[in-house]
Amino acid sequence: MQHQTLYYGDCLDWMQEWEAECVDLIYLDPPFNSNTSYNILFDTSNGTPAQVRAFEDTWKWDEAAVERTQDILNAIANPTHRVVKGLYDILGPSGMMAYLTYMAERLVEIRRLLKPTGSIYLHCDPTASHYLKIVMDAIFGKRNFRNEIVWRIGWISGFKSQKRGWIRNHDTILYYLRSEGAAQRFNKEFIPYVEGYVRRDGKKPNGKGIPIEDTWNCSSGDVLDSIMIKSFSKEKLGYPTQKPVALLERIVKASSNEGDFVLDPFCGCGTSIVAAQNLGRRWAGIDISSFAVDLIQERRLVPIGITAHTEGIPKDLAGARRLARDNPFDFESWAVYLVPGLAPNDRQTADAGIDGRGKMAVKPKDAASQLVLAQVKGGARFQLSHLRDFIHVLDREGAAMGVFITLQRIESSIARAEARAAGSVRIGAEIFHRVKLWSIQEYFEVGESTKMPTMLDPFTGKEIAIRQGLNM
Repeated sequence: MQHQTLYYGDCLDWMQEWEAECVDLIYLDPPFNSNTSYNILFDTSNGTPAQVRAFEDTWKWDEAAVERTQDILNAIANPTHRVVKGLYDILGPSGMMAYLTYMAERLVEIRRLLKPTGSIYLHCDPTASHYLKIVMDAIFGKRNFRNEIVWRIGWISGFKSQKRGWIRNHDTILYYLRSEGAAQRFNKEFIPYVEGYVRRDGKKPNGKGIPIEDTWNCSSGDVLDSIMIKSFSKEKLGYPTQKPVALLERIVKASSNEGDFVLDPFCGCGTSIVAAQNLGRRWAGIDISSFAVDLIQERRLVPIGITAHTEGIPKDLAGARRLARDNPFDFESWAVYLVPGLAPNDRQTADAGIDGRGKMAVKPKDAASQLVLAQVKGGARFQLSHLRDFIHVLDREGAAMGVFITLQRIESSIARAEARAAGSVRIGAEIFHRVKLWSIQEYFEVGESTKMPTMLDPFTGKEIAIRQGLNM
């Protein structure tokens, strides 16, 4: 495992490749089994919010869940064997069971990676925290459980206040050590005394402050609100489950020292990565979404002068071909993100011929809108009918421009002629073909994306710098 590296793919696959006892601290904020598809909002050409899928937090009892559960039940030596058997007796074949076996597989590998002095913080919510604690007791040992931290999310919004019954307003963070008896890394933290604070005897205190308890953001001195309830938070990236940097810095400070190695196997938009970097720790992050890897690189690290090494993102045409074959939906998302200003469509099926969309910064002359659409084809052979269908989609949606992305360069002169016949758009002094043909093969040969007009960032709405490329 390399430090300052972002890994794209399933964390289980990556963790199984790495040597044991190499990590000092692991924080994970995995899907919660909340039966929700989390999307990120961005603006379309008409000002109506559209969405790009960040991840799905929906679990089903499918073939993969059956196989995973059976593997654990058949492996008597597996530390989760007995607890999975007991949970299956209670829950039966269900989405929750699918989720818990998914987590059990990964938590076993996480324990293997932790140094004897290491710690793990598992961020979850009441949907599954009680089940996950039992699974972690089985893997880490109940004696290595240290705290169930309650993180109060913050003030209650008007919408939440309408709920009939008690209003949920917290997440749970389960804190375990890797090994009993090992020298524990723990740096006690304090909340500074407020001005004028005195002890019960009326004297001023001499200590560092008030020790932080296992209930966070529950007093006026301990302000640690979720950024998701702050409409004007400068931290917001649009990622639906984004946590505040201060929350992660508290964890990293407490359970690691400068130079220690921090791993986040579900790194999402990279808050843990930023916290580790800010505090002088080495780090690595894994996420199953290419969107997340790009988001961390472009929005988190580049602005502070850091370019992370990446693994799993295709680095040549052969790698792109493998991704298209093994995970076509991830290939589509990755290909769309290569075009500046575009973001993937939120649907993976029944997408009406649209795999990505974006918005020009300036409305072209004689165009109905600023909308730019994309379609991705990862097959080895180009089909002219696909291009014709895409041109029809552009007309149907009133799009100003479309990018038709293929795995390999389109050599067909008929296809290029039909793309040119679809017309052009003028942006200032520049003219662009309305239908741009571009391939991943050209991306690797040239090393840059296709040339686009000035586009708006699909998440912030601000103009983005244009990467130079081919005006095909």
